[in-house]
Amino acid sequence: MTSKIINMAERLKDNEDRLLESMFASAPIADDGFSAMIEKKVRHRLWLRRMVLPVATLVGALVSFKPLAGLATAFASLASLLPKEFLDAPQQLVPQLPMIVLGAMLLATCLLALRTLEE
Repeated sequence: MTSKIINMAERLKDNEDRLLESMFASAPIADDGFSAMIEKKVRHRLWLRRMVLPVATLVGALVSFKPLAGLATAFASLASLLPKEFLDAPQQLVPQLPMIVLGAMLLATCLLALRTLEE
């Protein structure tokens, strides 16, 4: 059983609709695999672009591992040179959690305001 709406739409076709329908109903043009070759190249390039950034990140992390380990040991040795009074800072100098949350909320509000101003 077909819908009446579809039948009405088929009855209301004009010459341009019939022309388009005949153009799309024709057999595809033989291109000896040219379209398939282009699609394969496009897919290959898309896959390559998707993989470049993660691979570059991994290579960069591997290359920078040894210098980062040396930097961490240098900071540890520098921390031992600091005076004991500096390490035993009073609790008033260390920011408390409500102050950190307030600062984060203020930062988020400023970023949202800047974004709305740009639009």
